[in-house]
Amino acid sequence: MKVLFLYTELADYFLKCCEELSQNAEVHIIRWEVNKEAPFQFEHSAKIKIYDKANYNFEQLKNLVVEINACIIFCSGWVDKDYLKLTKSYFKKIPTVMSCDTHWRGDIKQCLAVILSRIFLLRTFSAAWVPGKAQFRYVKKMGFKKIKTGFYCCDLKKFNTVYEKTKPEKEKKFPKRFLYVGRYYDFKGVGDLWQAFIELQIEMPNDWELWCLGAGSLAPVQHEKIKHFGFVQPKDLEPIMEKSGVFVLPSRFEPWAVVVQEYAAAGFPMILSNAVGAKEVFLQKGKNGFSFQTHNILELKTQLKNIIKLNDKELNLMSQHSHGLAQQNSPEKWAASVVEFYKEFNAK
Repeated sequence: MKVLFLYTELADYFLKCCEELSQNAEVHIIRWEVNKEAPFQFEHSAKIKIYDKANYNFEQLKNLVVEINACIIFCSGWVDKDYLKLTKSYFKKIPTVMSCDTHWRGDIKQCLAVILSRIFLLRTFSAAWVPGKAQFRYVKKMGFKKIKTGFYCCDLKKFNTVYEKTKPEKEKKFPKRFLYVGRYYDFKGVGDLWQAFIELQIEMPNDWELWCLGAGSLAPVQHEKIKHFGFVQPKDLEPIMEKSGVFVLPSRFEPWAVVVQEYAAAGFPMILSNAVGAKEVFLQKGKNGFSFQTHNILELKTQLKNIIKLNDKELNLMSQHSHGLAQQNSPEKWAASVVEFYKEFNAK
């Protein structure tokens, strides 16, 4: 079985899922260039073949796809016109699957996209694979009949291992440190987090700290209880995770965020904005964390305060609940979905 992914920016979690798939299939990935603001260094087995799209013109890409001779193609949405052309030529010959992480909002732009999709996308893709319910609603309105959820999945074994390793120490003394992992941009809401945290230190002095991992256009705010690590490679995260306690993702826009499942698996209670798509699966209010409305500094501050008021036993119960919720999807289930798409198409 040969599988081809026409992908945008690679991520470590996606490669881990492909590693699982490569146990029973030959995996080929054509991908965009690495994001300069998130220069991840990837490791993968020889079973996975990766091609940089930038090294090929369209005709060369076309020949490459012919040479690969895949029996199923997965394409990252409809943003890359070359990918759409390549996929369309295989429509109805082999399964062609579109991934999509866009939420259904119901605005004019999306209503127009729904109309146009019936002309273009439904003549290019035989199925859709989405992360969750909000995306499911969108592609269903587009007219897709074959839809699966669970497209995004973390390296579950890796973060489960972190949980098991750190659990004994956290049960003795829970680390009083909030942790933010993401790029430094307005749309990530990190500026809101800095403001809320600093105001809280003035209004209700406490011994909690805020650790931030990432880089971007926003200048890191300077405060004695806020520590900036810059961009950190995935392989170097564990020592920081061991010393931090509660994960915060204050994004103003976040279609999904695999990082939520990662830190849930590692046993982090969490505070997520209502814009974070992954909260539908990995956050249960009051059981493993809290949510707040984007742009609402006061509400974010309230949720930080709610965490600070908890004792170690309560925080550890939240930790256990997060870990349990994270088990709902795995690379094994993800790889099984790839095979199901193939079998369902060929069972017609």
